[in-house]
Amino acid sequence: SGGRTREHRRSVHLILQLAFKVSRSVEVGTMPHYPDEIEYSEKYYDDRYEYRHVILTKAIAKDMYKITSGKRLLEDDEWRGLGVQQSRGWAHYEIHRPEPHILLFRRLLGTDPTTGKAPTK
Repeated sequence: SGGRTREHRRSVHLILQLAFKVSRSVEVGTMPHYPDEIEYSEKYYDDRYEYRHVILTKAIAKDMYKITSGKRLLEDDEWRGLGVQQSRGWAHYEIHRPEPHILLFRRLLGTDPTTGKAPTK
């Protein structure tokens, strides 16, 4: 049953990603969307995590690429150093290959936003 729940979470998250991508495609055609300032999504949830995505400006995306070459996730101090501002406990957990300037973040539900400490079981 744990595998099924994990699979369900993944499906829900992929549906949310697809919905976001489709809405962006309708807005801006097939060209990548680079905002003038860093954009932050509303949070969305499954039964274990809260998620959000952050869209980088073109200049900041280039700085990110210099750090990672697009091949690895950013550490907390790296994404904060690029100017991404959010409460504690968020982790960059996935690279969205078609649009690597969109950072995907998650943290366990119940994480303390001031300390970043996840809830104990």
